[in-house]
Amino acid sequence: MDKNGLQPAEESPVIVPKTGRTSRLFFVDHLRAALVILVVLHHVAMVYGASSPFYYVEPPFSDPLAFLVLLVFALVNQSWFMGTFFLLAGYFTPGSFARKGPGSFLKNRLLRLGIPVIIYYFVLNPISDLGVYLMPATLTGITDPPTWQEYPNLIGLGPLWFVAMLLIFSLGYAAWRMLTRKRTSSSMSESSLPSYLGIGIFILALALVSYLVRIVVPLGKSVLEFPTLAYLPQYFSFFVVGTVASRHNWFRTLPSSMGVVGFVTTLVAGVFLFPLAFSGHLFSLELSPALGNAMGNGQWQSAVYALWDSTFAVGICLGLITLFRHFFNGQGKFGRFLSQHGYSVYIIHIPIVVLLAFALRGIDLGSILKFGLASVIMVPTCFAVAYIVRKIPLASRVL
Repeated sequence: MDKNGLQPAEESPVIVPKTGRTSRLFFVDHLRAALVILVVLHHVAMVYGASSPFYYVEPPFSDPLAFLVLLVFALVNQSWFMGTFFLLAGYFTPGSFARKGPGSFLKNRLLRLGIPVIIYYFVLNPISDLGVYLMPATLTGITDPPTWQEYPNLIGLGPLWFVAMLLIFSLGYAAWRMLTRKRTSSSMSESSLPSYLGIGIFILALALVSYLVRIVVPLGKSVLEFPTLAYLPQYFSFFVVGTVASRHNWFRTLPSSMGVVGFVTTLVAGVFLFPLAFSGHLFSLELSPALGNAMGNGQWQSAVYALWDSTFAVGICLGLITLFRHFFNGQGKFGRFLSQHGYSVYIIHIPIVVLLAFALRGIDLGSILKFGLASVIMVPTCFAVAYIVRKIPLASRVL
């Protein structure tokens, strides 16, 4: 594998079983593509739900129920989908390092991760940030058109914070491997599966560390242009777990029963812990104080929320890995297309969402219906534009 958790299908990770035959992990390709689509939908929800700051939002927000539905959709997504990207990236990092060696590995990471960050930071984010000038002046207070003098205020990481953080993790992994290279490297083993006790301890430890971190960095607070640094314990631990899982071939060998338990645990946590974190005010119009308490600052609701999202993230990863392995471990032309272009879609989708949302502004629909209509239009458009972008000379070497 030459990239990260978003690599295209032609560079899909492979496993060499004891028979010596090479087998592609098609189910990972499909899971990754599904996650990319979910990222696009997540940001479309930002346009019509305004549950967090975004490049372009569409007023007015006159339907409290629609706002709540999109808010819950965004919170549930945030609890696990980026952590899953880091898990996938961590899983394939050891094999990439072993095949390429330190020098080639680092060069590859700087090329495939560093260049997209630079392009988004200086080009795509300024384009996306023009969305605030497209919104009504009564909402933004901006009456003058943008000028070049505003350019320094428009640059930024945006969603490429994930790629930047993955680059940091990859460099850290390479440094660790080089510092420990005298250690005898263990071969891939399928004999050591994670135990339920071990998974439970991991969830509790992750919840505790997340709660402590959110005392200082509550959810919703951006630090150094990383908008979800409150989830750093999850991102880092999932990446590390991914590297451990790679050594033991867990994606191939996790029993299906563990996936079922993961889904059941996710459901139970969602039914009991998620509402409890909002002190019973989740369906109240007076949600703001309860939401603030759940996001951090040492509140007991924050501890419950951290336990919920840690449990949810681990459970749904177990469930989805085994589910996709069982039902989606083949690949046709359509699935291959989605996998090939997922990384490109992740990089370019924000300006597309902003411009299409502005183009659809005149359609008078409720927020939920507008979200559905916009999603049906924006997701295929993102993949179509990604297809065109990857035809640019040398672009496929990065994307």
